[in-house]
Amino acid sequence: MTVEHQMVERPFHLITKPIGAICNLNCTYCFYLSKEHLYPNTEDFRMSDEVLEAYVKGYMQQPADEITFTWQGGEPTLMGIDYYRKALEYQQKHKPEGKTIHNSIQTNGVKIDREWAEFLSKHEFLVGVSLDGPDHLHNTYRRTKGDRDTHQRVMQGIKHLKKAGVDYNILCCVNRVNARHPLEVYEFLHEQSGTPYWQFIPIVENNPHESEGVSPYSVTAEQYGNFLTQMFDRWVRRDLGRVSIQMFDVTLRRYLGMRAGLCLFEETCGDALAIEHNGDVYSCDHYVDPDHHLGNVMEQPLQEMVNAPFQREFGRYKRDGLPDYCKQCEVYELCRGGCPKNRFIKTPGGEEGFNYLCEGFKHYFTYTAPYFRFIADQYRRHTPLPAMMEYIRSNPDQFIDEWPARNDPCYCGSGMKFKKCCLS
Repeated sequence: MTVEHQMVERPFHLITKPIGAICNLNCTYCFYLSKEHLYPNTEDFRMSDEVLEAYVKGYMQQPADEITFTWQGGEPTLMGIDYYRKALEYQQKHKPEGKTIHNSIQTNGVKIDREWAEFLSKHEFLVGVSLDGPDHLHNTYRRTKGDRDTHQRVMQGIKHLKKAGVDYNILCCVNRVNARHPLEVYEFLHEQSGTPYWQFIPIVENNPHESEGVSPYSVTAEQYGNFLTQMFDRWVRRDLGRVSIQMFDVTLRRYLGMRAGLCLFEETCGDALAIEHNGDVYSCDHYVDPDHHLGNVMEQPLQEMVNAPFQREFGRYKRDGLPDYCKQCEVYELCRGGCPKNRFIKTPGGEEGFNYLCEGFKHYFTYTAPYFRFIADQYRRHTPLPAMMEYIRSNPDQFIDEWPARNDPCYCGSGMKFKKCCLS
């Protein structure tokens, strides 16, 4: 099989960094701010029109009927609206016949005003807004460069998006602080976010110089597992079919025999890359470093970089680099070892390459298994979602082996009394 034939067969996705790591905020846990140091002699981090056009043209030549441009940063709104107007022009100029184009943008929300919201609505951008919960939780780590709160400004941006009819979702970073308050985060998003589409991304930064081996703001594995199960208990009894939480949607897809649709839980990866402001292409958003630099869009075709032997090996490592301990785990088919960037601890038997979040994933997948088996079965029977929820509420013994007394610790692992937690 020739390289050209392989390229025809491989769709891929690029996360675009049109302004590199430049941002108007200084969030404590942001892993990307330091990427500015990759370009020490650069003063202007803006993606030029020449690079933009080459990227757009090359990206749309891949073998996919639908092409999604994903704009991130740093903070991509710092590029200004005119930059995205130019991007839309190039998309139309180079659009292959029969293909559908989508645009999405991930923003901290601070610069979203009426003009931005109307532009995003008119051109049907899907917007992701970073929001870590109510103000006292969000403001802990999401700060301005002058160390000021950002929550109020983000909520104002969300109001503009909602008023303009923009499709948007919430990306909540689960860190050492807000992970202690899952139900408070849940209720806030339910009542105040204005959207039923949520993602929860664990903050994990490997730091061997710290006593725990991670940064002080990183969520612990136990915290993350408890965070997910407490959220799940609220969701499955009250909001099944009403609120879309990425983690739960992906898990259900696996129980229905479908692909996860999220690289985190796929067997291999390597088809979701990142492109920097100057056209440099890297193996992954989490691997923007000299060791994973694949080339530049101004010098070689994107398909060639995607299909490079190094990149294919990078993608296979997600499967081939797993410890045997993982492959023998009862939740392996769901977890697939998680993201390789978090595989920096050892298994109980001393094998390298074990995922830092394993304990949390295992708790979540084990706890939710009887629920998802039931939901998947009923889904195939075309049972209405409200009927599923009512059955789950009315038949707790089918899903919980030991139902606690009102004053006992809650089964979800929160540490709270049952009556104050999942019974409420």
